[in-house]
Amino acid sequence: MSPKLFLAFAAIVSLPPMAQAQNLDPIKASRVSAQMYRIGADQGDALLIIAAAKLRKQVLVERIERVPERDGKAPTGTADPALTWEAMLQTAQDLSVDDPQLTGLIDDVRAETFKGVRTGRVESYTRIRPGGTDTYRPLEFSVGQYADVYVEGSGDADLNLYIRDAQGRLVCSDTDISAIAYCGWEPTRAQAYAVEVRNKGRVASAYKLMTN
Repeated sequence: MSPKLFLAFAAIVSLPPMAQAQNLDPIKASRVSAQMYRIGADQGDALLIIAAAKLRKQVLVERIERVPERDGKAPTGTADPALTWEAMLQTAQDLSVDDPQLTGLIDDVRAETFKGVRTGRVESYTRIRPGGTDTYRPLEFSVGQYADVYVEGSGDADLNLYIRDAQGRLVCSDTDISAIAYCGWEPTRAQAYAVEVRNKGRVASAYKLMTN
């Protein structure tokens, strides 16, 4: 095994095992795995993608259905699917067809199971049209406890995130040119918040929205 492969393998197996998977923060793990995957995909590094997939597979949240208010027509046409751990492993597989060590690692990640517990996190999936705005409200967060919202788009999407309080005042925003957007704040009083997701790109995007 080459030094690079050994080091990468060590990094992969040192990720939290089954017994510790319940301690992962789903939003933090999602952000890190997305960043690892995109670097790995850009560099054609299957090892980094495998590690990203393993980390993402351990993210255990409740999936719910949310229907956003839309500022116009529903998205049409096609969009890249949401970035799942299965999709990550398929990318790694495509890069590793002639490497039995890498394909062995991929098979190991596919076969692993993780025992999780309820974390209070929930996620939903939908699509947004180019130039569109999706609004979710009312969303309530616990007073005095840190609240955070995570949005992850697909492909080369450019998604922006805005959080507004009950009076419409901006509480937090993330407008970087990226498929990932994150906001965190501490509510000081009980009120409903509106979460806005805007697609600044020119193509439709699938995305997930994760909250606590």
